[in-house]
Amino acid sequence: MSGVRVLVGTRKGAFILTSDGKRQKWDVSGPHFGGWEIYHLKGSPVDPNRIYASQSSGWFGQVMQRSSDGGKTWETVGNKFEYDGVPGTHQWYDGTPHPWEFKRVWHLEPSLTDPETVYAGVEDAALFRSTDGGQTWNELSGLRRHGTGSSWAPGAGGMCLHTILIDPTNHDRMYIAISSAGAFRTEDGGKSWKPINQGLKSEYIPDPTAEVGHCVHRITMHPLKPGVLFMQKHWDVMRSDDAGDKWHEVSGNLPTDFGFVIDVHAHEPETIYVVPIKSDSEHYPPDGKLRVYRSRTGGNDWEALANGLPQKDCYVNVLRDAMAVDSLDSCGVYFGTTGGQVYASPDAGDHWAPIVRDLPAVVSVEVQTLA
Repeated sequence: MSGVRVLVGTRKGAFILTSDGKRQKWDVSGPHFGGWEIYHLKGSPVDPNRIYASQSSGWFGQVMQRSSDGGKTWETVGNKFEYDGVPGTHQWYDGTPHPWEFKRVWHLEPSLTDPETVYAGVEDAALFRSTDGGQTWNELSGLRRHGTGSSWAPGAGGMCLHTILIDPTNHDRMYIAISSAGAFRTEDGGKSWKPINQGLKSEYIPDPTAEVGHCVHRITMHPLKPGVLFMQKHWDVMRSDDAGDKWHEVSGNLPTDFGFVIDVHAHEPETIYVVPIKSDSEHYPPDGKLRVYRSRTGGNDWEALANGLPQKDCYVNVLRDAMAVDSLDSCGVYFGTTGGQVYASPDAGDHWAPIVRDLPAVVSVEVQTLA
């Protein structure tokens, strides 16, 4: 029977949760790298035993880790990120110039075809690629060479490149998102980039419809429809049907359109999931009720999914990389909270149960479907 492996990054280590296809009983392994912030870990779709992890510490900096046996053992790999010498600064909170610096790796995206190739999105916002299993990293400098770079500004969590999507039908096409600069697309494997923010509106920036400057929290897509993108913005849930050239709002009847995560059902390209959060200053569910919302129509019409989730006195947050889906016949949906809970639904969101309750604050959740 097929199984699943859930990769969980937390503020104090990584945890690996495994189950069979029924997804009722779980084995918990960890903490790996106990005490370290694990911003993201993700496995190769080509070789599920190859997993990459971003390990960081305010004291010791950034370390890259790699496993070749499904997370049982780990080895430190190359940690030198070679910038391409792009000069310049970006804009700080108060509008003053701020030199580019390297703080941490926010997101790792393994290649769809080669387990030795992996992309990394970092803070300050830049995109790197390794073609030797993480030993060496080189910047795809076309992104920072884009003429808008000097006007990028950090969001509350930093100026992070937190989303990397690779088009499965055309690997030279990728999408990235930066907080707070917006979304960008490349058609040539990262040599050049185009801002794709038309239709986004952000009242808190000087020009609400500017080409860049929007605080995009997360982008997702279904592999069968790579030209259809869904976005959770600082405010607004958005949709694009033309690979990001234009966006329109699909927040519909959500109780609030602020949130961080967004994901798509594995087999239904028009079924999407979000977790509404009360506001940008109150990072917890409305009325203290933790609910995932599902739209089966690609947005606008949303239903609350609460069966098995706490509906009283719940004041956790769900961060931008902390939701994922598996690809079993009955699609499983998973998310983690800042309270240390990881919830799983084996039936596309109809019923939920916690896998674990008392981990450190969860930063990221990824899922591997195992043969």
